[in-house]
Amino acid sequence: MKKRLILFALILMSYFAIAQDKILTKTGQITFEASIPSFEEVKATNKLSACVLNTKTGEIASVSMIKSFKFKSALMQEHFNENYIESDKYPKAIFKGKIEGFDILKLTAQKQEFIINGTIELHGKSKNISVIAKMSKNENAITIISNFVLNTDDFNIDLPFLISSKVSKKVQVNLDYKLL
Repeated sequence: MKKRLILFALILMSYFAIAQDKILTKTGQITFEASIPSFEEVKATNKLSACVLNTKTGEIASVSMIKSFKFKSALMQEHFNENYIESDKYPKAIFKGKIEGFDILKLTAQKQEFIINGTIELHGKSKNISVIAKMSKNENAITIISNFVLNTDDFNIDLPFLISSKVSKKVQVNLDYKLL
């Protein structure tokens, strides 16, 4: 019995040691904008994006449900989900990558720039990307902020002729994660 108790305690301690290598959020924010000047704003925000960071390896992954993106206009949101992004068929945007030169011990409250290389999957297509992210650490949280551009053509997102002059193919993406 004593051996089992010791074995159980060792397994439990190793579980907690491994779990501490990963920090996450389920309430990260991603905003995208594909507006063209002089036309209606094409902008949406998702406040339920999940992200996990392995603090030992610098590996990072993010998942966002497409239907969680909210627009000012319900009609625009409906067209986005049904006609362009086809969120019933492609419900998630997924990113998997690695932060170059990541060392949690060197993070401070001062923002530092890192390059994150990885693959983004959207609308059934995958694309390798490299983005610059600003990272900082305050108490027990790591903040990751990044701004980058995605091209709708890279993901076979077709914009009908009638709206193609009103929506940019170059989509500005902003993300803000606070990982605990």
